[in-house]
Amino acid sequence: MNEYETTFLLRVQPLLRQLYDDKTVEIAIDNIFNLLQNNFCSSLEENIYKWSEDNVILITYGDSIKGNADEKPLVTLHNFLTKHLQDTITGVHLLPFFPYSSDDGFAVIDYLAVNPDLGDWEDIKKISNQFNLMVDLVINHISSKSEWFRQFKQGIKPGVDYFIEVDPSTDLSAVVRPRSSPLLAKVDTVNGQKHVWATFSHDQIDLDFTNPDVLLEFIKIILFYVQIGAKYIRLDAIGYLWKKIGTSSIHLRETHTMIKLLREILQMVDSSVALITETNVPNRENLSYFGNRNEAHLIYNFSLPPLIINALIRGESNHLMTWMMSMPPAPLGCAYLNFTASHDGIGLRPAEGILTPEESATLVETMKQFGAEISMRTGNDGQEHLYEVNISLFDAFKGTIKGEDEWQIERFLCSQIIAMSIEGIPAFYIHSLLATPNDVEHVRQTGRKRSINRHQWNEVALAQQLNNPNSNQSRVLKELSRLIRIRRRQKAFHPNATQYTLHLGNSLFGFWRQSMSRDQSIFSIHNVTDRPQILYLSELNIYDTDNWCDLMGSGQLEDIRGKLTFDPYQSVWLTNKSCAILDKYTT
Repeated sequence: MNEYETTFLLRVQPLLRQLYDDKTVEIAIDNIFNLLQNNFCSSLEENIYKWSEDNVILITYGDSIKGNADEKPLVTLHNFLTKHLQDTITGVHLLPFFPYSSDDGFAVIDYLAVNPDLGDWEDIKKISNQFNLMVDLVINHISSKSEWFRQFKQGIKPGVDYFIEVDPSTDLSAVVRPRSSPLLAKVDTVNGQKHVWATFSHDQIDLDFTNPDVLLEFIKIILFYVQIGAKYIRLDAIGYLWKKIGTSSIHLRETHTMIKLLREILQMVDSSVALITETNVPNRENLSYFGNRNEAHLIYNFSLPPLIINALIRGESNHLMTWMMSMPPAPLGCAYLNFTASHDGIGLRPAEGILTPEESATLVETMKQFGAEISMRTGNDGQEHLYEVNISLFDAFKGTIKGEDEWQIERFLCSQIIAMSIEGIPAFYIHSLLATPNDVEHVRQTGRKRSINRHQWNEVALAQQLNNPNSNQSRVLKELSRLIRIRRRQKAFHPNATQYTLHLGNSLFGFWRQSMSRDQSIFSIHNVTDRPQILYLSELNIYDTDNWCDLMGSGQLEDIRGKLTFDPYQSVWLTNKSCAILDKYTT
């Protein structure tokens, strides 16, 4: 037995035994090893240095920007990235680009094909050659139009064994749902009518991972994604993966074991690839996906979007500060992914236990004033509960709880600066960088609330806006690009650099970051109100042996015992490192 076989058995076999019986494990272990044996990387040691302060990720659909009819959207997107974001972002989360039947890509028909309406694998590879590519592994469910589900309906192997049949009289009241649709989908098959598990919609049929052949299929898919250049594998809706009648069927022990297993396999194939879990749930549950630094490399900071919005529309940083103080540093070899918007809405569950019910209700009502739609879920009590706010993030900052005002851009920029400053890797939705407003017409066309934040820009119309220095799109993209480029050069913004929350009152939100080498400190301070605020520098631990300046461009601190006056929603990055080298990034 060689080194690879020994390591494989030591890492994989114990995990399989937590999922399957001995006979099944015996077969599965051979099948998995046969898949991996020609794909082992040269070193089987864990790589804990997958990221640095230089990593910034863009989230986008393949067709978020559309050119002329003769040009595939992936080509248009690649051209846009090269022209506008080449020196700004380092990674691209390309939302599902596969053939699909619904949910804007998340009802996958074929995991190994590119939607021909978007482009082909060569287009994907061009993006992955230039940027670190994040690929969605939509692992919980597959389209009802897929080949596997066609086989299920026809009683043909292997698909006939890949789905979860449930007697409709079964008590499933304990199951936690992210949707309000019925859990079981009624399906006509050659063997009569069946009822199958469908967590998200009746076009998205859940897969049965109690069958190890399903696991084997997904290992093949992961290997393919790594081969085409993926550096991040995003496990979509992973919390719902394993089902047990009589339980909540969310966050089960077997689900966590499956993540550990996929992490081990990835580490043996390409230790530079990071596994990221997508779990839009309360903060405590979300944190569990780090495991004992043996599950996800990255987890989404899902509490951040609703808490930032709440702080900036109320002009109060108390909940944001309390949450940050309660957040543990990410374990060694792990990190947070910080985002404020994505293709989905603003999740409200991650704010449960942090915002009071009254504060959540005020947030929702304020967002409605700014054009938001509200999505619901069915709780264990059978009642509908708030699930997410569907709104363009730019329009979410049109005003405060008092109504609309003139500070939309400043308030929006403040939200993005906070998100790119805290511990973790920043990720920006393309429509945040482009200050895209609500797309109400898209909602009318599709009948789906989430379409409000899934605008498709016409390439020519977008170019016109970006060429107009007074447009929202031009002003926001220019300023965010400038700040991102500055941020990428600061060791104190390493995803795992030290973070300490400052107590500056309710109107200012501040924290201190220090590089792991301890040679750089940054005080990141933000006025979350629509009124000027004063900060007495004596409140900060600033030593007069260093020369302090604001990285954002307001210059050198002349008197470290003096005071700073903040305009509404102004942010500063005070550092003890010289700002001189940043001059070229300040214009």
